[in-house]
Amino acid sequence: MTPLLRTPALRLAGAMLLAAGTATVVTAPAPAFAQDNAADTRIRKIEAEVRALQRKVFPGGDGRFFEPQIGPGGDPAAPTTTSSPAAPSSTAVTDILVRLDTLETQLRGLTARSEEQANALSQMELRLAALETAANMPITTTPPPAATLPAFQPAPTSAPATTLPAARPPVQTAAAPTPAPAASIAAPSATRLAAVQAITKPQTADAGDDEYSYGFRLWSAGFFPEARQQLTKFVEQYPSHPRISFGRNLLGRAFLDDNLPDEAARWFLKNYQANKAGDRAPDSLLYLGKAMIAKNDTRKACIALAEFGETYPLVATGRLADEYRNSLAKVKCS
Repeated sequence: MTPLLRTPALRLAGAMLLAAGTATVVTAPAPAFAQDNAADTRIRKIEAEVRALQRKVFPGGDGRFFEPQIGPGGDPAAPTTTSSPAAPSSTAVTDILVRLDTLETQLRGLTARSEEQANALSQMELRLAALETAANMPITTTPPPAATLPAFQPAPTSAPATTLPAARPPVQTAAAPTPAPAASIAAPSATRLAAVQAITKPQTADAGDDEYSYGFRLWSAGFFPEARQQLTKFVEQYPSHPRISFGRNLLGRAFLDDNLPDEAARWFLKNYQANKAGDRAPDSLLYLGKAMIAKNDTRKACIALAEFGETYPLVATGRLADEYRNSLAKVKCS
């Protein structure tokens, strides 16, 4: 009877030990699985936020910055992380590290791209501000009086002598030395008058072209005041003529060649802004830089020359290449 009683007791004790061991094995990994699931949930949330930020900064879904929603073969792309119940501890840690590295790389890329865009916007604002400043310079549509208009009218040489010594106090006569250049221009010599009259004006069916061509001949002969008068007449009377871009540009040249860079710059800028595709718009932009060099304004000269090289690259390396290089050699642009 004793062996029979002991056998069921031993079996009962063994069953109790086996149940306790099984409960320990089943319940022991529960905290580890809970921690892994919590970490995985937080990582997934961070990844979703980064993808949302990427789509806001880079609309269009650039594959260089975040993965597509549809994987190869038309199936939804597999999630970047999976949890394997076979080896929860090693796989979860490795997966978290890889995903954190990916997040850091994506954030670095976003930061670098944002800095590049901010820098580009800053450079564009500087260039626009410089161009707006240059565009706000006043432009005079008529040449200075008494400097050009009397050029074609002969005047007796004794006229200035009879008008200057008026009955005025000595203080007033001494304080008015500025009309002297105008008086010399208003009374051109007989030789100059004869030379100007020797330049014939074309007579064709195109009256506007005749006016421009006559101004060009005066400028070519070195009669800059007379050329300015003639070209001003052309641009005012024929604003829609096919030669208008030539006329405004040549008017600026007539001022610049006569050592008047301020008036020259205004005409060059006006011709460039009026029609950037005009026949002489590239010339006006380049000579605007030359006028700024003549005024010792290096900053505006560099802006004009840089704009010329970017806007008209073919002209800068072709027809006006030599003048462009010579102008760049006269200034130090950063």
